[in-house]
Amino acid sequence: MRQYIIRRILISILILLGISMLLYVIIRSMPSNYIERLTIGNPNVTAEQVQTLKRLYGLDAGLIEGYIGWISEAVKGNLGTSFVYQKPVIQVIWDKMWVSFWLALVAFFFQILIAIPLGVISATKQYSKIDYGVTVFALIGISLPSFFFSAILQRIFAIQLRWLPLQGMATARLSLTGFPLFLDMAYHFILPVIVLTVIGVGGLMRYSRTNMLEVINADYIRTARAKGLSEKTVIYKHAFRNTLIPIVTMLGGMLPGLFSGAIITEGIFAIDGIGYTALNALNKGDIPFMMGFNLFLSILTLVGILISDILYAIVDPRIRYS
Repeated sequence: MRQYIIRRILISILILLGISMLLYVIIRSMPSNYIERLTIGNPNVTAEQVQTLKRLYGLDAGLIEGYIGWISEAVKGNLGTSFVYQKPVIQVIWDKMWVSFWLALVAFFFQILIAIPLGVISATKQYSKIDYGVTVFALIGISLPSFFFSAILQRIFAIQLRWLPLQGMATARLSLTGFPLFLDMAYHFILPVIVLTVIGVGGLMRYSRTNMLEVINADYIRTARAKGLSEKTVIYKHAFRNTLIPIVTMLGGMLPGLFSGAIITEGIFAIDGIGYTALNALNKGDIPFMMGFNLFLSILTLVGILISDILYAIVDPRIRYS
C-alpha cells in the first residue's frame, strides 16, 4: 500500500504540472486581461501607461517566460498577489474557502443522509409506489435550476412568510460573536443548504439505486437468500457493502466541490464564499487568483481520486494494492 501511494503521488505531480501548463495557456489567452479591463474606455490613459501597468503586473512577458516565472514561485508556495483583492492569492483562498466549505459540507452530509437510504429502499422495492415516488423526487432535484429553486424559496420563506432571511451571512444590525454568531449564520444558511441539498441529492440517489439493483441481482445474493438468511441481513450486510464500492468513487470526486463553492447559489444569497470570489476575479481578469484557485482545485481532485482508491481496500477486502 505504501509503495502504491508513493507511486500515485509521483504520477499526480506530473499530472499537476501538465494541468498547470494548460491552465496558464488558457488563462493568458483570454480576450482581455486585468489591465485592459481597468483602462478600457478611459481616454486619458496612453499606450505607454498601459505598457507600464502591464510591466508592473507582470503581463508583458510571453507565455513560456511567464509560465516559468509563475511555476518557479508556485513550487515555493507563492502563487502571486491577486490583482483585484491586492492580497496574496493563498490568503484570499484561505479566507474565502471556509465559508463555502462549511456550506457545502452541511449540504453534502444531508445529501448522503437522504440519497443513499432512499436509493437502497427504491432498489429493494423496484416498480412499487415508493420506487416511483423516489424516482420522481430524484428527477425533480436533477432538473431544478439552482437560481429558479432559490428564487422560489426566497419568495415563499423570506418574502411572504418572513420565516428566514432573504440574503446575507449574518444579521447586519447585530454585533454578535462566538456561539450567538454561529447560530445567526446557521439561520442564514438554511435556505442555501436546502437548495444545494435538493439539487445534489437526485444524482446520488439514482446512482445508489442503480448500483443496488445490480448487486441484488447477483448470484451470491440469490445464494444468500437460498441459505435462509433474512432479507434485512441479505440487503444491509451483503449487498449494501458492495454497493458502496462505486459510490466511494463518486464521493471521492466530490472533494473539490466542497471547496470550489457554489457560484450561482452564493451569488443569489449574497454569501461571500470562494465561488462568488472566483467569479468576480474571472470577470476582472485576475490571472494570479484564477491560476492559484484552479491549481488548488486540481490538487483537491487528485487527492480525492487517491482517497477513493485507498477507500476501495477498506470497503472491499478483495482489493489489494501492490
